[in-house]
Amino acid sequence: MPSSSTVPTPMLATLGQLPSGPGWAFEMKWDGQRAIATIDNGVSRLFSRNGNDITATFPELARPITDALDRREAILDGEIVALDARGRPSFGRLQRRMHVLSPTEQLCNEVPVTYYVFDVLALDGKPTTSLPYLQRRTELEDLALSGPRMQVPPYWTDVNGEQMLDLARQQHLEGAVAKRMDSTYRPGRRSPAWIKQPLRANTEGIIVGWVDGTGTAREGVGSLLLGAYDDDHRLVYIGHVGTGFTTATRKALREQLAAIERPTTPLAAPPPARDTKGARWVGPKLVGDVEYREHTSGRLRHPSWKGLRDDKAPSEVDLPGRH
Repeated sequence: MPSSSTVPTPMLATLGQLPSGPGWAFEMKWDGQRAIATIDNGVSRLFSRNGNDITATFPELARPITDALDRREAILDGEIVALDARGRPSFGRLQRRMHVLSPTEQLCNEVPVTYYVFDVLALDGKPTTSLPYLQRRTELEDLALSGPRMQVPPYWTDVNGEQMLDLARQQHLEGAVAKRMDSTYRPGRRSPAWIKQPLRANTEGIIVGWVDGTGTAREGVGSLLLGAYDDDHRLVYIGHVGTGFTTATRKALREQLAAIERPTTPLAAPPPARDTKGARWVGPKLVGDVEYREHTSGRLRHPSWKGLRDDKAPSEVDLPGRH
């Protein structure tokens, strides 16, 4: 049975403008949690981007994945998503599942998840990573994986980047990804052979502190102070976020942050005083996902909180627009 040390690390896309011209295939960008699935001796296991075994967090996926492979062995790459009432992936809904190590049957029923598979890295004991993208997609489609808990989303070769973004916009999806048709799968590499373009800018930030809420938010966080590592690997301030939280999220975050509170800032240089009045500092241990309009003068403009990410280490978080 595979261990986390033998499971491939996902290949990553670079951030950029979707290309036009021949040689590219396009997929939608799914707003979920990246996951590698291993199927070996009739047992399926799921691993997060950083190699954590998350099978128990999503217990409704293991059996359908095993059954869909029909006794074949494989390593798959995909995204775990939670759909909203309109059938669209919702990272906010997925947050209710991502950090629960042993979910109840009630939670699984309230927030069911689906595994969207978009690549195959090994089949029947043989690696497929050296095959070109189109051949791997053919191998994947030949597996005929389908069901309420497992899907293989389509890809397109007869469109350009602008058309894909228009389609993503019409369907209220996160964005799109372009992949070279001849690209091999390079585990753990962020490759220019894959290019992602979200419709709204998105980044990760390290929580370095918080300011208490007021009014109806007085029992939770009012805003979070965020940092990222610059090119010299210094932890620098990138801004604060005060929107996108539910009341329950504000309270839960305050409890988590209180447990890692420290007396001084972890930042290499002090942030602006106007952002840190009443600030309480924490160790740089938690990573969050944030949407924003633009990143100028070292600060995020109009950021909105999406949720915590336990599949990315703080040391991996670089400046906005770099990943």
